[in-house]
Amino acid sequence: MNKKLKNKLKNNKLFFAPQLLINNNIKDISFYAKAFGATENLCFYNDDGSVHVAELSIQGIIFHLHEVTKPYFFSPDKHNGTTCIIGLFVPDVQVVMNNAIKAGAREISPVKDYEYGYRQGEIEDPFGHHWLIQMKIS
Repeated sequence: MNKKLKNKLKNNKLFFAPQLLINNNIKDISFYAKAFGATENLCFYNDDGSVHVAELSIQGIIFHLHEVTKPYFFSPDKHNGTTCIIGLFVPDVQVVMNNAIKAGAREISPVKDYEYGYRQGEIEDPFGHHWLIQMKIS
């Protein structure tokens, strides 16, 4: 790592900000507020009112929604699957799972305690993204 980059990283916090791809013509992204308490930091709309890109935050953790704009980008439903699962650590897995399902998520795996020390449940959001709702229990 070069010295200039190392100094920049030392003064700024490094973090991930996933960009979740959504189909074009999506106008309602309220699922994330209803399910996870996300707030909208900014949103750019297309002329028809559909979301082009939105920056959302869950308790200060930033992520983005972006419509498909390139031929090598695709939303999960294009291939009926996903290439990653978003892990969301929360203080009460069951409460968050219930909120997400009530907001429109589909339960993939119910909440369960695992021998490796985690309580986890998995949902699929209305746009096809998989979320592993979890907490450490030991």
